[in-house]
Amino acid sequence: MATESNIRLAVTMDDVGIERIRWEADDSPEPGLNDAGAMILALWDPERRNALRIDLWVKEMTVDDMNDFFFQTLLSMADTYAKATTDTALASEIKLFARDFAERASKKAHAQARGQAG
Repeated sequence: MATESNIRLAVTMDDVGIERIRWEADDSPEPGLNDAGAMILALWDPERRNALRIDLWVKEMTVDDMNDFFFQTLLSMADTYAKATTDTALASEIKLFARDFAERASKKAHAQARGQAG
């Protein structure tokens, strides 16, 4: 028997950017609207063989938070890829890239912080 679950998004914007992102889902462990600092929604259009995306983040999101968000998203994508394709070797390559990304982002952030402090 098929079941259906709905996901709802609410985005509040002003003239400068996104103030707030809230979401709720029928299957969420937390009922009601939940806050988010950023989101990446990717959909596959099989007819056009094209990825469709919505990338949003609140204007107060820091570069450090964005770096963490991308690192964790890349790790999650690697896990999803492994489950969908059973290609664990290529999924491991994605995770290696994610770790390299995190290391480079951290080094850059530290260098920028030293430059601002000095």
